[in-house]
Amino acid sequence: MVDLCRAIAKKLAEQLNLPSLNAAYVSVTAGDRFDAITQQRADLLCEPTSITLSRRQQVDFSIPTFLDGAGLLVRAGSPKNLRDLAGKKIGVLAGTTTEEALRNTLKEAGINSDVVTAKTHGEGLAMLDDGKISAYFGDRSILLFLVRDSKAPEKLRLADDYLSVEPYALALPRGDSDFRLAVDRALSHIYRSGEIVSIFERTFGGKAKPSQILQTLYLISGLPD
Repeated sequence: MVDLCRAIAKKLAEQLNLPSLNAAYVSVTAGDRFDAITQQRADLLCEPTSITLSRRQQVDFSIPTFLDGAGLLVRAGSPKNLRDLAGKKIGVLAGTTTEEALRNTLKEAGINSDVVTAKTHGEGLAMLDDGKISAYFGDRSILLFLVRDSKAPEKLRLADDYLSVEPYALALPRGDSDFRLAVDRALSHIYRSGEIVSIFERTFGGKAKPSQILQTLYLISGLPD
């Protein structure tokens, strides 16, 4: 998402006929990220943020940027699905739609597991590495990145199940239709030109390709001028 925002900044500079556009980065957490937008400390939230109707009461969203689904990162030899984690501790990032999805899924399935919240994904990974939790619940693309940062990545694996669907977009100030249009125009050009593919490959590795559903998302979201 950060690379995508850098590409957007270049497109915005072109729209404004500027030689360049300097981006100032503002650090946020899962708890205060929307406050950064509503309090005008930041103009664009460049992270994997799920679109929800309740969030649209606080902020606006760009056209979609990604489609993901929640899953489980587990230690080798651990239970392979959510039902087998009954009575176990499951970690999740606090204050996210992923936490809400986990709690709702457990409740609906009648699974009694202990939900342990983490302040950051790094903290959640550390708990999993140290055996303090049996699984870490999160968006699958994020979990794949966490494996690379593990103390022992060979001992972790991603479970097969998709437990939710998470459409991502970039959050921006509510009511600023001109800025939203400029961002959407930039994204549409990035999608239609195929630049999104090179951004994707740099992010996930040269051998990684967008899934068919993601390619369809970019095709639909590449709005004509």
